[in-house]
Amino acid sequence: MIVTLIGLGGMPDTLTLEAREALERSELVFGAQRLLESLPAREGQTRIAAVRAADILAQIKEGSGECPCVVYSGDTGFYSGAKGLLALLREQNIDCRVLPGVSSVQLLSARLGEPWQDWMLCSAHGVDCDPIAAVMQGKPAFFLTGGKDTPATLCRVLTDAGLDGLRAVVGENLSYPDERVVISTVKECAEREFAPLSVLLVDAAPRPCERAGGIADEDFIRGDVPMTKQEVRAAILAKLAVTPDDTVWDVGAGTGSVSVELALRAVRGRVFAVEYKDEACTLIEQNRERFGAWNLRLVRGRAPEALADLSAPDAVFVGGSEGALAEIIDAALRKNPNVRLCVSAIALETLSAALEAFTARGLSTEVTQIAVSRAKPGTRLHLLLANNPVFLISAHRGETI
Repeated sequence: MIVTLIGLGGMPDTLTLEAREALERSELVFGAQRLLESLPAREGQTRIAAVRAADILAQIKEGSGECPCVVYSGDTGFYSGAKGLLALLREQNIDCRVLPGVSSVQLLSARLGEPWQDWMLCSAHGVDCDPIAAVMQGKPAFFLTGGKDTPATLCRVLTDAGLDGLRAVVGENLSYPDERVVISTVKECAEREFAPLSVLLVDAAPRPCERAGGIADEDFIRGDVPMTKQEVRAAILAKLAVTPDDTVWDVGAGTGSVSVELALRAVRGRVFAVEYKDEACTLIEQNRERFGAWNLRLVRGRAPEALADLSAPDAVFVGGSEGALAEIIDAALRKNPNVRLCVSAIALETLSAALEAFTARGLSTEVTQIAVSRAKPGTRLHLLLANNPVFLISAHRGETI
């Protein structure tokens, strides 16, 4: 017995000749009810509506039909349930083969007359998907949609991130008689409704600044709000060991200079800049746009209250606590007991409070003092001008930081 896994493409009209012949020989066909109903009728063929790999395997082992086939929408190699069934068939040493179909990626590409080889391919069909991170990869992002994530909901996320002007293309019911391709903007698509069988293509976001880990101070818009200096920002990123997929909080974000650097490092993650002062919030939004840090989200409010609804962090920087440092640390630890923490302090009282809070919670702690002097040219000599020394108190649950 050889089990054949078949990608139907869109409508049966897109079925390959090889797949069509396999279905004509088959006496037993499995698949979603919608797909089975789309197949041409064949006398003597048993069709069983099933989608779970384990259920299909059990019925294949019990069935007596010759040349069993399992049909899937689109292509078997593109976010298809065929992957799960293949693994089970191989575990049971059941012979199988795969006949691919025309994917929704290919269909939309053909309708637009654009190659899809450079698209970022993403699934938002029943899995968590961050459209902001997807469009920040420097190429158009293609999304399979379904369930709670529709083209409109994904476009609303992008609109909230300031990317409302990007081109968005929605392909509805591709290959079906009521097919429709809508070419518009992210903002306009966010306000529309689309068919359940839809895919979304969004152009790449303006490229973010490629330098992270010490952007020059003068490159930031800062106004009258205090700003963490370049050398200190670089050290903060090192202490927090931020990776591209991290979720990070910047509490007391000020101008957003640290938030921006964190966002450019966590390019596939998300950074929450928590700030309550109006002038600072405006600067955060301006610097976010200036550097293309689209994965940076401003959270207006005071900590710890403003932290309640944020995603669990992998790392947290506290640049300002307004006397609520212990409560901020507790909020982070409740979300993730293994979170990496870093607090900056210019006052000895803040240093003492951070050490006390970390020690009381059983965290391994390290203190670093950074004293930076910069040369300023005079009439004949270059003189060093010292910036205020800064303490970085970093902590993590475990023996090492």
